[in-house]
Amino acid sequence: MKSITIKGSERESVGKKATKALRNAGKVPCVVYGGDKPLHFSADELAFRDLVYTPNAHTVAIELDGGASVKAIMQDIQFHPVTDAIIHIDFYQLFDDKMVTMDIPVSLEGNSPGVRNGGRLLFRKRKLSIKALPSKLPDFFNIDISKLKIGQNISVATLMNEDFTILHPESQVVVQVKTARTAVVTDDEDEEGEEGAEGAEGASEEAAQE
Repeated sequence: MKSITIKGSERESVGKKATKALRNAGKVPCVVYGGDKPLHFSADELAFRDLVYTPNAHTVAIELDGGASVKAIMQDIQFHPVTDAIIHIDFYQLFDDKMVTMDIPVSLEGNSPGVRNGGRLLFRKRKLSIKALPSKLPDFFNIDISKLKIGQNISVATLMNEDFTILHPESQVVVQVKTARTAVVTDDEDEEGEEGAEGAEGASEEAAQE
């Protein structure tokens, strides 16, 4: 998994007054958990741009003024309710021999024949939670939908891997193609089309997103 470097300064004072002063200066107060004790630091808000405003998952190398460096992943982020400015970020420290839980994005590739025949592509899970050692964390799940016909789906069971544990039921549907009123079912799709037709009459015309 790709790593992003964040340069920051360790915080000696973590009171409300000091935190407010940091935010007024364009800094984001942060905490790293998971080590011997919480590590408080701050960094420029712009330093988090490539970490926060992206659909991709990344690990983080936090480099502090004193020379210390910590590997971590982002666990939680808070935004200002009015301005949407980043006001706080929690990180979790990574260790080479310690499993970590992380949400990994799902990417689709190819063109579904079911969609070409008028079916509706439903992208059910855009991220999947997994547990793995830091060195085994994938950048994303790449799913090929080029053979996905009307009534068919791809579930978590097809994505299982020895490198990590997916924290969802194996039956969890990630992406599927359901029939629509305008769908054209070919001879070899009859069985799948009938299965996918159940409940389609009342379905929304938009692709459901989670």
